[in-house]
Amino acid sequence: MPILAKRATEIKPSPTMAMSALAAEMKRAGRDVIPLSLGEPDFHTPQHIKDAGIEAIRTDFTKYTAADGFAPLKKAIIAKLARENGASYAADQIVVGSGAKVIIYAAMLSVVNPGDEVVIPAPYWVTYPDHVELAGGKPVFVVGEESTGFKITPQSLASVLNAKTRAIIFNSPSNPSGAIYTEDEIRALAEVLKKYPDVWIVTDELYEHLAYDGEKTATFAQIIPEFSDRIITINGFSKGYVMTGWRLGFAAGPKKVMKAIGDLLSQLTGSPSSIAQAAAIAALEGDQSFLSANREVFEARRNFVVERLNKVPGLSAIKPAGTFYVYINCRDWIGRTSGAGRKLSTDVAIAEALLDESEMAAVPGEVFGLSPFFRISISLEMALLEKAMDRFDAFAKAMR
Repeated sequence: MPILAKRATEIKPSPTMAMSALAAEMKRAGRDVIPLSLGEPDFHTPQHIKDAGIEAIRTDFTKYTAADGFAPLKKAIIAKLARENGASYAADQIVVGSGAKVIIYAAMLSVVNPGDEVVIPAPYWVTYPDHVELAGGKPVFVVGEESTGFKITPQSLASVLNAKTRAIIFNSPSNPSGAIYTEDEIRALAEVLKKYPDVWIVTDELYEHLAYDGEKTATFAQIIPEFSDRIITINGFSKGYVMTGWRLGFAAGPKKVMKAIGDLLSQLTGSPSSIAQAAAIAALEGDQSFLSANREVFEARRNFVVERLNKVPGLSAIKPAGTFYVYINCRDWIGRTSGAGRKLSTDVAIAEALLDESEMAAVPGEVFGLSPFFRISISLEMALLEKAMDRFDAFAKAMR
């Protein structure tokens, strides 16, 4: 049999999706698994957005669009970026693609040459390092400690930048920690990056509408307009607009790099779904009240979960400023033995024990680049979250 390419044998499946798939398989087998690994809202796509997609089908808007996006959707994105983010773009500075994930990959392919270094703050979304490596680059990690709210500092950023650095991937609000960088924090990081004018700043803003306590997310494009020739802003419709299955994202940035990304996407995926694009126009231009309504539900869940978790023996969690995740410190569980006799030597072992013994799917911190932690999602109705907190408490009290 012919052999596979080296990259095919080295690429790893998404750990978060793998955990969710395992939980779903166990659930089908009749086990009462609580899927705390889910990375999508539990709400449904708002009706007016669904109606726009249905209308697109009904009126035969089902053909290919331009490979880099339907012009009316680009216009709606430009208006959104001006309205919500204070950033000005032209149509040739916008690219629409089949999800933010593939756009991030295309961005890496567009700016990273073999051997280039890409700075990734940890904890990070699990896909970033793989995209860098697929582009031939080298991921360089800089840790945002729990003591700084899981955010990197100007000093820690400066310590990893050098002549080989080609890009930094910046995620705020952050998956998995929920950290949100303030305007002052972004300005401080920008001061460091000023010394490295050849470094691209790739910002993943997918969770921008999930910021709590009245906080407004800040963006590099808005706060540091003098960096406009080196910022690639990536966003999408999955999280805030509850459109995970529609698979649609967008990027904004300098014309030259947007053309490169658009050309790559034309080869990788072709044009994005015409139906999803029609729905996305309605998402951006239609009733926005669902955004705040959903955010209020998530905020109430966050408050409940963090309060309960901090009462579980051996666990602690700082309150995330955004997203629908909580990143839980399990350091005091390391080295102990579960009620079923399993040695809890790492956060991976803890996640395995939680799934097998307490039927809860969580994602270990190791895959996000910062241990000993694990991530849970609050994208579940309150009754399930209450049951999960009870199970955490029981699991902790059964340890020895």
